[in-house]
Amino acid sequence: MVRVMTVDDYEEVFDLWNSIEGFGIRTLDDSREGVERFLLRNPTTSAVDIEDGKIVGAILCGHDGRRACLYHVCVSKEYRMHGIGKKMVQFCCERLKEEKINKVCLNAFVTNVVGNKFWQKMGWTLRDDMNYYDFVLNEDNKTEFVQKRMG
Repeated sequence: MVRVMTVDDYEEVFDLWNSIEGFGIRTLDDSREGVERFLLRNPTTSAVDIEDGKIVGAILCGHDGRRACLYHVCVSKEYRMHGIGKKMVQFCCERLKEEKINKVCLNAFVTNVVGNKFWQKMGWTLRDDMNYYDFVLNEDNKTEFVQKRMG
């Protein structure tokens, strides 16, 4: 079941992020405080999927009034290939349409083979006509990647 994400979901979503090998988590932006700030600014557009009584999928989704962006789209490995990602993306897009947003973008690491296959299958367009630039305002906000767990 897909529903709007709230700050009360944070611990379970954070655990989900940490269960996915190669997932990039920002030290400040993805802290409870950072996610709460994001959800307060975008209270209706992010999503979680609940299966078997637990959160197995999540998307942070927000907009600036003109264009939206999806962040941290993920589904627990054991629940993939059941349409959960697609349902969550559709849920977010419907919320965005309700807010009169007409375009959505996302970033996927080049090394994220599973994610890139998902977006291509969903019909999203890989752009080659523009460059993506970053400018770091706070050096303390580092990306830490989840490592494969032994055992």
